[in-house]
Amino acid sequence: MGRRRGLGPDFTKDDGDDGDGGDGGADRAGAGGTGETDATRRTTLGRAAAGRAADGRRGVRPAVPPPPVRRGEPVRDRTWLPELRAAIWCTAGLFTVMLLVDLANGTLDPWRALCWTAVALVLFTVLYPPRVTAGEHWLASRGPVRTRTVRTDLLVLVRRGDGVAPRLVLRDALGGRVELDPKVLTANPLLWHRLERGVRRSREHGWLRCGAVPMQALADRIDHDGARAVFDASGLE
Repeated sequence: MGRRRGLGPDFTKDDGDDGDGGDGGADRAGAGGTGETDATRRTTLGRAAAGRAADGRRGVRPAVPPPPVRRGEPVRDRTWLPELRAAIWCTAGLFTVMLLVDLANGTLDPWRALCWTAVALVLFTVLYPPRVTAGEHWLASRGPVRTRTVRTDLLVLVRRGDGVAPRLVLRDALGGRVELDPKVLTANPLLWHRLERGVRRSREHGWLRCGAVPMQALADRIDHDGARAVFDASGLE
C-alpha cells in the first residue's frame, strides 16, 4: 500500500498503486474484450449450426462438382443402356405373344418356334441402339454386327442425312464413315464437346470445307435443350 503523508500538497502514493491500478484496468478491459469476443464467437457458431440444421431439414446438400474427364479417357453414351433394355423388353414381349398365340391355337411346333425366334432376332437387330463412344480426335458407333469409326480431326464431310429418322453423317479423309442420331449428342454434352473440338481442328487444317450449317443447327439445339433443362430444374417456366 502507498504511504500517505498528508491530505495536502504533500500527499503521495507509491508507483506500485498506479501500476496495479493500470494493470487491473488493463486486465479488466482485456477480460471484458475477451468475454465479448467469446460471446460473439458463440453466437456466430450457433447461427451456423442452426443454418446447417435448417438446410438439412430442407434437403439442401452442398454442391459437389462432377469428377473431371481426363483428356485421353473415352466418353460413352449414357442413354445407351436404357435404350438397350427397352429393345430387349420389346423383343421378348413380342416373342412371348407369338408363342402364346400358337399355344392357344394348338399350332405350335418346332418349325414355328424356330420361325418366331428368327423374327425376334431380326427385330432385336433393328431395335438395337448403336453405342456411340468418343475419344481424343475419334468417334465410334458400335452396332450389333460391326463398329464404324471416324477421325474427327480429319473430317471432310459433315451433313444431315435425309430420311424418316434424322441422321448426322460424318466422313473422314481415311474413308471412315459414321451415321448417328443427333439426339445422342444433345443428350451427351461431353460427346458433343469431343466432336466439336475435332471439327474445329479439321477446319483449321483445311480438311473440312463444309458442314457449318448442320453443326450450327445442332449447337443451337443443344443450347436450347440445356437452357430448358436449367429452367425445369429451377422450377421456372
